[in-house]
Amino acid sequence: MLVLAADQFTKYLALENLPEREVVPVIGDFFQLYLTFNPGAAFSLGEGVTWVFTLVLAAAALSIVFLAATRVRSRAWSVVLGLLLGGILGNLTDRLFRAPGLLVGHVVDFIHTPWLWLWFPSAIYNVADMFIVTMMIAVAILVLLGRRFDGTREKDAARAAASAEADADAPASANRHAQP
Repeated sequence: MLVLAADQFTKYLALENLPEREVVPVIGDFFQLYLTFNPGAAFSLGEGVTWVFTLVLAAAALSIVFLAATRVRSRAWSVVLGLLLGGILGNLTDRLFRAPGLLVGHVVDFIHTPWLWLWFPSAIYNVADMFIVTMMIAVAILVLLGRRFDGTREKDAARAAASAEADADAPASANRHAQP
């Protein structure tokens, strides 16, 4: 919930202190503030179907809560999914409660780092977006490392299963400690 609070607080500060659609240089072209309202997804794609993004965000949030309650036993997964949930809830809050209305609210974006995007169109984002992107990268890393929700690793589990299977298949006479 700290991510949600940080996201909403920084959006409040942006709304109270920044002029709309005017660049406010903080560190030249390296870091700027630029208040805008995003009706779509990344790069304002899908502006006409904002309600779909709202439903997807809600489904993602519910899925994370379900996983956390029923399967996640790993500290790494708990932290990553908790921070991801905070980011999702930050933008979902905007979609639900900001103008122009329920399910179609525009997300407040205000962070602009033109250098970050190289040759792509420049993006303007918010705290929630930063956590969504970085935590999705963290999810990918956990998956690539084979980390399961319970904290075990895929290869360790496969090795243990193979060992258990080999022990079960071994005849009792092959066991030196078996009694006649």
